[in-house]
Amino acid sequence: MMGYYILIGAIALVSWLVSARLKSKFKYYSKVHLRNGMSGAEIAQKMLDDHGIRDVKVVSTPGMLSDHYNPRNKTVNLSEGVYNQRNAAAAAVAAHEVGHAVQHAQAYEWLTMRSKLVPVVSVTSGMSTWVVFGGLALGAAAGVGLGYWIAVAGLVMMAMATLFSFITLPVEYDASKRALVWLKQKNIVTQQEYKGSEDALKWAARTYLVAAIGALATLIYWGLQVFAGRD
Repeated sequence: MMGYYILIGAIALVSWLVSARLKSKFKYYSKVHLRNGMSGAEIAQKMLDDHGIRDVKVVSTPGMLSDHYNPRNKTVNLSEGVYNQRNAAAAAVAAHEVGHAVQHAQAYEWLTMRSKLVPVVSVTSGMSTWVVFGGLALGAAAGVGLGYWIAVAGLVMMAMATLFSFITLPVEYDASKRALVWLKQKNIVTQQEYKGSEDALKWAARTYLVAAIGALATLIYWGLQVFAGRD
């Protein structure tokens, strides 16, 4: 029990450090102004055009680092700082989000798998821990019928969320790879600007990695609580 709390605490600390580092990196690279003077919105639109994607709109969305691609209404949503800014950080984020649009247009298999899980995970992820805990409270630890199976159902929900976290990894890494290749091939950024974009996306990807590890650790802990108690 104590070992688990130490592990979760360590993961939470690493998550905070990575998140803080990410914000620091974006703040730093926001000062590296693009030679070509293009805004994040203009870069996103050009990347869409270069890939022959005509049915996706680039829109501004409130918040910081709230950028995302919405496959349902086919919109590349850029935070206000990215949409209007003309720097290496904005270029990286804008191209990364369009990378998801390219994945969608090309039916990238990992994105397809992730999209299929979204409806399920959006409903179950928030309640899975409570379902497991409720099952244990009803007697799962002692191997008693109904409580045990309720706890197992909660574990299944938790496992779906964990799977979602790990499927997200190749989706995010691939989007960054597509973004960086395009930025370099089309000479959108200089060598210095490219290094800034690459570094910013690297730290963004690490946030997803830490989240996936945290989800797995939580699943293992609750799995041990349910199955070890049944022996």
